[in-house]
This record gives sequence, C-alpha cells and structure tokens, in this order.
Amino acid sequence: MAETPIQFGILGCADIARKVSRAITLAPNATLYAVGSRSLEKATKFAAANGFPPSAKIYGSYEAVLDDPDVDAVYVPLPTSLHLKWAVLAAEKKKHVLLEKPVALNVAELDQILEACESNGVQFMDGTMWMHHPRTAKMKELLSDPQRFGQLKSVQSCFTFLATSDFHENNIRVKPDLDALGALGDVGWYCIRAILFAADYELPKSVKALPGTVFNKAGVLTSCGASLLWEDGKVATFNCSFQANLTMNITAIGTKGTLQVQDFVIPFKEDSAAFSAGIESWFNDLVTEWKTMPSEHVVTTDLPQEALMVREFSRLVADIKRNGSKLDQKWPTLSRKTQLVLDAVKVSIERGIEPVEL
Repeated sequence: MAETPIQFGILGCADIARKVSRAITLAPNATLYAVGSRSLEKATKFAAANGFPPSAKIYGSYEAVLDDPDVDAVYVPLPTSLHLKWAVLAAEKKKHVLLEKPVALNVAELDQILEACESNGVQFMDGTMWMHHPRTAKMKELLSDPQRFGQLKSVQSCFTFLATSDFHENNIRVKPDLDALGALGDVGWYCIRAILFAADYELPKSVKALPGTVFNKAGVLTSCGASLLWEDGKVATFNCSFQANLTMNITAIGTKGTLQVQDFVIPFKEDSAAFSAGIESWFNDLVTEWKTMPSEHVVTTDLPQEALMVREFSRLVADIKRNGSKLDQKWPTLSRKTQLVLDAVKVSIERGIEPVEL
C-alpha cells in the first residue's frame, strides 16, 4: 500500500510558484493541498491555473495555510524581505520549510530561520533546483576523481539574463523593500553555490567584489561580480547580471581535467543535461589543433530537476514524520555557506571593493 503523499501548502502566488506547483504535482510522494494569498480571489485563480486538485484548500491569508493541521510542509516563494517572518512562523507551526532563494537578507536572519526549524523539528531546504539534477552528482564524480580531474585550481561561474524594461521598473527583484539583494541575491546565489560545489563546500578565506558594480536608481544591485581566494591558493570568480544575454556557465579547472557546463541553472532540455570533461588536454605536435578533445557526457532524467527537489524534500519530511528520523543537516549547511559568501560580497561592495575575510 502506497504511503500518503506529503501535503504541501504554498504561501503566495509568485511566478516561480507556478513552476514549483507543477513540480509538486509531478513528484510521486507529494501533493498540492493548499494555497494562500493576501487575496482569496488571487489564490482561487492561481489554484485553477496551476493544476490544484478540486479538493485543495484555498485561503485568503498566509496564516490560514499555516493554521491548517493537514498541511505537512510549505513552499515559501515570497520576497526575501518576508522570509524571516514567514519561515520562522511556519517552523513554529511545525510545518517543514522549502524556502525560495535567496533564503534571507543576511546570515543573521538565516540563523534565526534555521534555529526555528531545528528547535521545532522541521526540515529546511532552499529552492536551488539544479542541485537535485542527476547531472550534478555525475559532475561531482568527475570533480572528486584525482586521476581524471586532479586538484582544483580555479572556478569561473556566470549567470546573467537581459531583463526587460518592465522588469527593471516593476519586478520585486529590483525593489529595495522587497528583494534588496537584487541580482546578487537572485542570480548571484547560483554562481556562489556553483563555486562552493566545485570546491567541495570549503569556504574561501577572502572575498573581494570586482569593479563595475551597477545599481539601479533605487540603489539595488543589477550587475556585479566577485573573486574568491582559498588558503591553498585556488581562486574563483563569478559574474551575475540582469543586463546581459542569458548565460549559465560553470568552468572548473583542475591539475588534470576541466569541467564545463553551459546550462547549469536550467538545462537546455528538461529530460537531459550535458557537461564536458577535458582530461589531460593537449595539442598535436605542430600545435595546430587539439590532440585530446573534451568528451561530452549526457545525463537523462525521468523527472525535471524541480520535481526531483520536491521528491527529495518530501522523502526527508516523510522520514521525520513517520520514522522519527533526525533532520538532514546537509541542506541548512549549504544554504548557510552560500549566504556567508553572498554577505561577504555585499560587504565588499559597500566598502569600495575591499577584500573581506571569512
């Protein structure tokens, strides 16, 4: 007999919630149970447009979702400025928390969220979807192989997209009272996580913003970058922007191999994703062409990465709920390390691109 799926409530009707609603529907161990908005009409329209079953509960407030005893977990796609309040309240109501990134405005806020989850026995996970794609595990195999990749020396990551004029005027990600971290929090979060992923989540010793930071008229970052330095000499750089063509790259270079990914955040295709591996690359005798060409590795998946994220989160929640399992500390730890580096970049920018020690 199949176990009852984890029942999700969604706080808010943000555009990203459409994608995650579909992911909850696709995940075999999860179900759309409730949605709440500040407007009952908006919540009703959202449920009708996004595949909620007829039995789903529709609420005209976020509090009502959290007060529903049959909601096991909540997905929180609210603006970053609201994460502290609603994630903490969700944890206090014993709801497991899947929180959209960036998870907080700073690590002090995140620590309050994580403490609330820990003390109330609820699982925390951020919404970094690419972490759950099977390609990611395959890339980690290469990075961890001393015979093929060697020792990591440098990482470059980039996530940019050319936002419309309407986005720059009206999107919450350019509003200082809603998502004050701007491009650094939105697309920079992915770049930082990619770098930490390649570095086996070892924090750098220092972070320094790159020149060329761009702010909008409200003082929100719309383009920036940073360099990271580790004790052993490895280095990384990233660039994130709302003002350049869509690009989602990782390049990790080791002493023996190179990993390259062109679409790490959202794969070109939903059911497969690729990366290239150059192992002991070199030229031919005349140095007119490459002798050792990079190889392409394609990884297929039956479920899109966002559904795999929901499935894994729901598995953890079910283990806690039904078996009394301990909270999985992997995901809170990765969120906190990402936030620490993000905070350091922000401080470096504020100090006139001075290096910041971690």
